[in-house]
Amino acid sequence: MPGASGPVEGRALPSRLWTPNFGLYFTARVVSQVGDTMIPVATAVAMLSLGYGVSGIGFTLGAWMGAYALFVVFGGVLADRFHARPMMVGADAARFLVQGSLAVYLWLGHPPLWFMITGAVVGGIATAAFQPGTSSLVPQVAADAQQANGVLRVSEGFASMAGPAVAGSLVAAVSPGWAFGIDALTFAISGACMLALRLPPFLPDRSASTLANLRTGWEEFRSRSWMWGVILIWWVLGVLVWGPITPLGAVSIIHAHGRAAFGYAEAAFGAGCIVGGIVAIRVRPARPLLGGGIAMLLFPLMPLAAALAPALPLLLLGYAVSGAGWAFWGVQWATTVQTQIPEDRLNRVAAYQVAGSILAVPLGQVIAGPASSLFGLHRFLLVATAAALGCAVALLASPPIRRLRRVAATAEVRVTHLPADGAADGAHLKRQGSDSAQ
Repeated sequence: MPGASGPVEGRALPSRLWTPNFGLYFTARVVSQVGDTMIPVATAVAMLSLGYGVSGIGFTLGAWMGAYALFVVFGGVLADRFHARPMMVGADAARFLVQGSLAVYLWLGHPPLWFMITGAVVGGIATAAFQPGTSSLVPQVAADAQQANGVLRVSEGFASMAGPAVAGSLVAAVSPGWAFGIDALTFAISGACMLALRLPPFLPDRSASTLANLRTGWEEFRSRSWMWGVILIWWVLGVLVWGPITPLGAVSIIHAHGRAAFGYAEAAFGAGCIVGGIVAIRVRPARPLLGGGIAMLLFPLMPLAAALAPALPLLLLGYAVSGAGWAFWGVQWATTVQTQIPEDRLNRVAAYQVAGSILAVPLGQVIAGPASSLFGLHRFLLVATAAALGCAVALLASPPIRRLRRVAATAEVRVTHLPADGAADGAHLKRQGSDSAQ
């Protein structure tokens, strides 16, 4: 099996999850998630208020996602070559400046479309430098990858519930600028927590060129049919569901129930993610992607609820149940990637799978406005519902995806050599060669 790791060795790790390192990492992830989940709500309302319409929402969100997708592979290579942490701290600093600038402009005047799009591009590039490290740092700050991913998913569900609800209240009562201002603050907190982490010594292999590293990451990625099979399915999901759902869902829900309702719907999705994450902590299917694929059968309820815009309680229920399925899948996918890929190549492979899974999203965001004008907003959302259901079925129908087995628990942990003074508290997972968005 390519990239298989050697035997488990080294001194034993503490079994507890809540070490100081994990606490700092947990805080960084959750705080920034609160801010991040405010932005789609704030952007949608801001673009509509500024008169840029559905197309303006799609162009701005598409610019962010496109920049992110194009640069995240290079972020993965640099993280493996140098270290993920300094890149993540720098990315947080850049995003603090970008979101702060957007907040100030929205407070002071009427920012032009080009300014909003430029800010989105810079923010996307910074996120591309940050994201690859989120996979590789989990096994360095937690001994049990599945438990850590489950806790992170639950906490991010709480954050995803709080962020949109706060944003919906702010844009209804004050202005979208406040949501961007709070988001800037969350990046400052995240960067400080990342800077305070105590990690094992980093010994990068810089013998190969950047091009060779890119090629190695690509070979690792393409050799795993379960991985690129999921990514192909995610292309359909990106163009037809994740791309259009924010701009079109925002317009549908705001027109039916008011500006704050879209934030409440996003919050309900976050509440469902909490439930799905809690279940994923306890339930560990022997075939994780099969279990995740079954949970994904719940996901189409979100675009369906956005299309029908029923009474608010039913709308929120649809978003919540969809979030539960999405979160359960997300934990299975993240744990599978982290335990199946050789540790020294994880950042590069994770970057390829992230780029592949989201590269189609900006296309879906950009075409959302023209497509809804051509076919009708609600009809297009019904097409998104059918596509989401088809993607879930495709996950279950693909043999490499549904047959992939979990890495044995006894083989998951490989302990790195830690300093004698105990300054670093963490472990690396043992990874064996042979999963979004989030």
